[in-house]
Amino acid sequence: MKAASHIFNSRVWSLFIKEFHQIRRNRRLVILLIIPPTLNIILFGFALNPTFENLRLGVVDYNRTPESRELVSAFTEGLVFKTQGYYASTEEMGQAISRGEWDAGLVLPHDFSDKRAQHQTVEVQLLVDAVNANTATIAGGYAARIIASFNQKIAMSQPRRQQIRDPNSTSGAIAVTTNPAARASVVPHLTLLYNPGLKSAWFITTGMIGLLLVLQGSVVSSASLVREKEIGTVEQLLMTPASNSEIIIAKVAPIFLLLSIDIGLALGVARVVFGVPVRGSLLLFFLSASLCVLCGIGLGMMIATFTRTQQQAQLMGFFTNPPLALLSGATTPIEAMPAWLQPVTAINPVKHFAIISRGILLKGSGVEVLFPELLALAAIAFVMVSLSAWQFRKQLR
Repeated sequence: MKAASHIFNSRVWSLFIKEFHQIRRNRRLVILLIIPPTLNIILFGFALNPTFENLRLGVVDYNRTPESRELVSAFTEGLVFKTQGYYASTEEMGQAISRGEWDAGLVLPHDFSDKRAQHQTVEVQLLVDAVNANTATIAGGYAARIIASFNQKIAMSQPRRQQIRDPNSTSGAIAVTTNPAARASVVPHLTLLYNPGLKSAWFITTGMIGLLLVLQGSVVSSASLVREKEIGTVEQLLMTPASNSEIIIAKVAPIFLLLSIDIGLALGVARVVFGVPVRGSLLLFFLSASLCVLCGIGLGMMIATFTRTQQQAQLMGFFTNPPLALLSGATTPIEAMPAWLQPVTAINPVKHFAIISRGILLKGSGVEVLFPELLALAAIAFVMVSLSAWQFRKQLR
């Protein structure tokens, strides 16, 4: 009791109470201490979902019989696969998978119902977009289980054994034979597209390039601008004949050029260390990566306009960076997130660049396929840079 009384009556306790009240009066700091951890925990819980539902499945049904539709229905009865597209040929569906419209494709042959009627084993083909090796593995496992259950259903609908009386036997012996229908089955042939070796590093590195460019751009630009606020360089620039636009361009251009070097560095590391292929246009890749860098610079400038010190800028980064990473699809597929959360990823530049990067490097896609993502990334870059420059120009007045 004496020790506790000594602590509460000491100068240390008074100073502790004083600092606590000072922190409490700093509303910006209190908000940064409460809101970011709360939101990040919620996002981690929803975004990092190891289960998969509603994998997009395209279908090519060359047979078009009740038997073939029965197998398609077996795929859509659960929550794993969602079928909304039917195609006339495998080539058309393959192009749709290349554009990212489907995660997998099911191909049923012309003789599907005939082989089932003749109690023969029939092979169906499952095309899987293996850019995300984890998703491809899970989709293949789900498909195998669905077909195994379908085979079991076929076998149970047929008697396994038949009793046949031998007409040549004088004792009336009965011969028991196995029904061929019990042995007949549907066999899946799994075809992995774009990543036949199922290298998960290809998926992660192609997504992390955009994330690193945005985060690097935001950290460097915010630190640079806030540092000039602290040492008073901004006020000195206002004394020069240069206009506000010229000052902003002069500050952004060197940062952009330096960060552009990171594009080649990141691609080189991915190619040399992880063996990521380059199947598309390098010029298109560098163009889209440059837009990603501009997004990062715009985010950093925006952070700099709301903060006065580098410590505040770092705390603000804790608020923006985790959502950018979690809602980007860089490390985990967006399809695994809740349906209500997926539309939020549309405003994330990293998400669009990850699709572009994987399309160029792993699929060899061109502008005709990736132009929606390019337009979205360019629009986000334009809005972020324009808003941050406008806000920063207001502070220069």
